[in-house]
Amino acid sequence: MTLTVLDRSNYLKGLLVLAKQDKVLQATEKNYIRDIARRIGFGEDFYEESLRGLMVNKYISEEPIVFSSREIAEAFISDGLTLALIDSKMDIKEKLWLEKIAAANNIPSETMDNLFDEKNSSQTKH
Repeated sequence: MTLTVLDRSNYLKGLLVLAKQDKVLQATEKNYIRDIARRIGFGEDFYEESLRGLMVNKYISEEPIVFSSREIAEAFISDGLTLALIDSKMDIKEKLWLEKIAAANNIPSETMDNLFDEKNSSQTKH
């Protein structure tokens, strides 16, 4: 999967917006975001500054993100579900925001449901 510069930016921004939905940013969430930010090519200074200011930044748009391909959107939703479930519970705001992303990227609700079931069952096994 090849990410454009815009996809990379949106991917990180989307994870940050998702993490902010439940108004709590736990260490496990930060670490997960750091790992993905590194994998998609962001420098440590950039993502650390983004994490530091996240909860007080009122200017991060929460409009649903449209990615350049369905494959990237599905990967984002999968990572987003992992992030949302990292604290063993998904806030309804997190779920609704991910559903908006799915709708904006023409991902059928059945696909979203399957991804959720897959992530939820793997979380309960750990």
